[in-house]
Amino acid sequence: MTKAPKPRKRRSGRLFRLLVIALLLGGLWLALTPQTDLRLPGTRPDAPQVTLPQRPPTRPALPQARLTGPVDRILIEKSQRRMTVYRQGDVLKTYRIGLGFAPAGDKHQQGDGRTPEGVFRIDRRNDRSAYHLSLGIDYPRAQDRARAQAAGVNPGGDIFIHGQPNQRPEGEVLAGDWTAGCIAISDAEIAELFAATALGTTVEIRP
Repeated sequence: MTKAPKPRKRRSGRLFRLLVIALLLGGLWLALTPQTDLRLPGTRPDAPQVTLPQRPPTRPALPQARLTGPVDRILIEKSQRRMTVYRQGDVLKTYRIGLGFAPAGDKHQQGDGRTPEGVFRIDRRNDRSAYHLSLGIDYPRAQDRARAQAAGVNPGGDIFIHGQPNQRPEGEVLAGDWTAGCIAISDAEIAELFAATALGTTVEIRP
C-alpha cells in the first residue's frame, strides 16, 4: 500500500526557497540603489561630512518699546554684543550692537580695528554724521595717550556710537562687526538714543 505524501515537508521547502529569493532580491536592490553623498561639493570622497552652522540673529527677535526720557549711563558689553542704557540705576532699554572688525581686546593704536575698553564720557554729538547720527566718546583719554606714546604708536580716535552708513538703503542694518572701532546700531535706534543722551553721559565699555 502506497503511503500518503507528507505535506508539511513540502511546505517547509517552499518557504525556504521563497526566503532565499527574497534575500537575493534585497541584496540586488541595495547594490543598484545610488548612494546620496552628503559631503560638500569639491571635497574628496573620504572627507568627513560637514555641518554648516546657522548664523545667529543680529537683532532681538521681538520688538522693544521705544526709548523715552533721558539716559544717564550707557553700558556696553563687547563679548555679548549688547548695549544697555540706564536712568538712575534702572534699565531703560537694551540694544544689539556691532563693533570694530577686530573686536577682541582693548584698543591700542590707530587702525587695529578694536573697540576701546574702560569708562568714558560722551563729549560730542554729531547730527551730520556719515552714519546717520553719532555720539562721540572721549577716547583717547590721558592714560590711553600715555600708553600709546610709550609703545611708539598713534592711539587713534574718533570712537562713536553711531547708526548705519548713509549710502545704505533706509532700514538696512549691516550684520556682524564691521566698524573701525565704533559701536554701531540701527538708524532708528541711534535716533532715539541721540535724543535721550546729553554731553557728559557716562559710557562704560567692558570686554
